[in-house]
Amino acid sequence: MHTGEKPYQCSQCGKAFSCSQDLIKHQRTHTGEKPYQCSQCDKAFSQNSHLKVHQRIHTGEKPYQCSQCGKAFSYHINLISHNKMHTGDKPYQCRQCDNTFSQHINLIIHQRIHTEEKPYQCSQCDKAFPLSSTLKIHQRTHTGEKPYQCRQCDKAFSHKQVLIKHQRTHTGEKPYQCRQRDNSFSRKSNLISHQRTHTGEKPFQCNQCDN
Repeated sequence: MHTGEKPYQCSQCGKAFSCSQDLIKHQRTHTGEKPYQCSQCDKAFSQNSHLKVHQRIHTGEKPYQCSQCGKAFSYHINLISHNKMHTGDKPYQCRQCDNTFSQHINLIIHQRIHTEEKPYQCSQCDKAFPLSSTLKIHQRTHTGEKPYQCRQCDKAFSHKQVLIKHQRTHTGEKPYQCRQRDNSFSRKSNLISHQRTHTGEKPFQCNQCDN
């Protein structure tokens, strides 16, 4: 460690190590050997430390906690990404527009707006989507699945946002308020329609006459 001597050299790529155990671990990148098997699923790993990190998926262990809000994470890299929300740090910038992001994955997802890439294809129809979450929601149109159920009545919905809108019929909540009058609405679409009474906007034209 002090001298920097690295007597253990890989015969395949020439990389050298100070400890024989490090050389053994490295050689698995060439052989593909994965001796550490998860007891709860079929995944295997080349290093025991990688297996321990993986097992948090099964145990639910979250050892990395945010000091500002208390939210905990299974992986250190997720805590680092989360901390950027508090600092406002957005190091990932889109080259095609001015948008910046705190996480690299969010930049990749955003860039699909420019590339129109839709990598998530529905297996039951020809529709494709930029996000896996959007595909999952779409597939409910085929399966009829309605996982979001109202606690106050028997109605169920395929979209969480539709459930939220529905629940306002019970609570009477009207979060969308007109800035020009005291009118408020339970749905944003209703507010937009109302605002046209102030602006005079008429976006819908009859294709058979001038009205």
